[in-house]
Amino acid sequence: MKKKTLKSLVLSALAATTFAFLPSAGAAIQVNPIPNLSQDFIKGADVSMLPELESLGAKFYDVDGTEMDELQIMKNHGINWIRVRIWNNPKDSYGGGGNTDEARALEMTKRAHALGLKVLVDFHYSDFWADPGKQVTPKAWANHDKDQLVKDVYDYTAKVVKDFQAAGEEPEMIQIGNEVKSGMLWPIGKLPSNDGDKAFSELLNAGLKAVRDNDPDRSIKLMVHLPDGGDNALYRSFFDSVEKNGVKDFDIIGLSYYPFWHGSLESLQQNLDDISARYDKDVIVVETAFGYTNENFDDMKNPYDEKAERIGGFRSTVQGQATGLRAVMERLANVPNGRGTGMFYWEPDWYPVEGAGWKTGEGNEWDNLCMFDKNGKALESWDVYTDVSDQSLPTIAPTFKEVDDVEAAGGAGAPIALPEKVRVTFSDDHAENLPITWNDAAPVFDETGTYPVKGTVLVDGEAHIVNGTVTVVKKTNLVKNPDFENVNLDGWTITGDASAVNAVSKAGDALGQGALHYWSDKAFGFTASQSFDGLEDGLYTVSVQTQGGGGEESYELFIETNGERKATPITDTKWNEWHTFTISDVEVKDGKATIGVTMKAAPGCWGSVDNFEFYKQD
Repeated sequence: MKKKTLKSLVLSALAATTFAFLPSAGAAIQVNPIPNLSQDFIKGADVSMLPELESLGAKFYDVDGTEMDELQIMKNHGINWIRVRIWNNPKDSYGGGGNTDEARALEMTKRAHALGLKVLVDFHYSDFWADPGKQVTPKAWANHDKDQLVKDVYDYTAKVVKDFQAAGEEPEMIQIGNEVKSGMLWPIGKLPSNDGDKAFSELLNAGLKAVRDNDPDRSIKLMVHLPDGGDNALYRSFFDSVEKNGVKDFDIIGLSYYPFWHGSLESLQQNLDDISARYDKDVIVVETAFGYTNENFDDMKNPYDEKAERIGGFRSTVQGQATGLRAVMERLANVPNGRGTGMFYWEPDWYPVEGAGWKTGEGNEWDNLCMFDKNGKALESWDVYTDVSDQSLPTIAPTFKEVDDVEAAGGAGAPIALPEKVRVTFSDDHAENLPITWNDAAPVFDETGTYPVKGTVLVDGEAHIVNGTVTVVKKTNLVKNPDFENVNLDGWTITGDASAVNAVSKAGDALGQGALHYWSDKAFGFTASQSFDGLEDGLYTVSVQTQGGGGEESYELFIETNGERKATPITDTKWNEWHTFTISDVEVKDGKATIGVTMKAAPGCWGSVDNFEFYKQD
């Protein structure tokens, strides 16, 4: 991606600028109330890490510096539910991540109920993290066939429910499986499948039935939970399939929605509206989070950074965090017929505490996405939970705050492609990418060097100056739309299974605003290419950057010219681990060339392609 320079933000400056628009001098953040938010709207938080944090000496302080129980702090600021995960036996796996077994979940449920909070219990059916990338069968069940696994799920779920009931701590809600887009209890329950998803559906139904059989009054609400909250096609495909297999007896569809991974708020709204009506279910965003800083407080790389901030659309400030949370709650409040019933923040308490890593011996990836600072003091963004329901507060329209500087690059003597949009930040620290009108839309510079360019962006009818810097180099990248910066596939020819290919804007799946992404639940193959004519004779280089899960049958970067084809294999290793593949010293003699990537892959293969380059060597 073309890098865009962020103006530096420091907390001392925020005190003087970010909050200048606030309604009163004492207010730390500004949050507009949500007029149609129901009184019983779920304002929840997943606090599964809390027992581990406390065992390692973590202390929590309210915004005024008073030390107190974290659950009490959350309740003081409007939280009315908690969520706790259960791993079957963390001792049979790597350890860490809170070591969240049944005993700890029950302990947290007792504490929450004593404070008048309600509880959602999240069954992972694994000894460690279960998510779209891994759904590892518990060690104790590892050699069981499908029928035995169905019985295992039923018996284990029933046991936990009975244990909670015997302790007088029946949870108010239970979810069967965690982010089960890819199924659960692999390999038998893995999706996509060759059996019409029947084995997975049996496993899912076993958990649902175990709760219903032990809850004759149906007082426990039941949830099925997927990731990718902005992907309506995924939700339709998944729930159409399991419903056909008889999975119907549940109350709520849970969604994970992180805007830096899962699409725009508009795509979230469309999905919420559609699935609540299509499947006659309530909907809850059961996982979300927003960064309050881009700083990392330990040696573990965080998934949230400046690029994620840019994609997510909310600045990495306390105000931006609050504004993002309000935006999600507003989308839920807007779901027709009152079916958007709540939201849970995922691990707001996971500040950097020595030893409290995602895995034993490793660090914390979430330290800049929590709602406590690095010393355990609550951020003022907690007030969003009370403020959204306080109809006595004024509604203040956000106003223009600042516009980013931008950067571009190109070759000497050729028109420079300037960015089409620029990030504009508003007074509530939400950001929008708005169109730029350049003084010269395609400048040409004959000499290498750095040059200033200017344009304007229109905000609420008022023009604001956009300052840009162009770096001119000798080599010229001949590829059109090489970095998918505008999140489209313009300039590219997609042949083969084109439905498996799209442009995405998602942190980790793109190196900036966008990337070409591929995935299908069926075997697929495609080629993405561009052709060139009128090339000067000489030696050329083509390169590309990729990331993904790997495992493709064949995957190559290629160039065809002079009737010959050169290619180099592409091998990916894991999500967000980018590699560069290059073919150099390719002689072009007839003025024509075609470059691109091509692959054949099994169902479920996924990855991204970004930052193509094709240029004449010096």
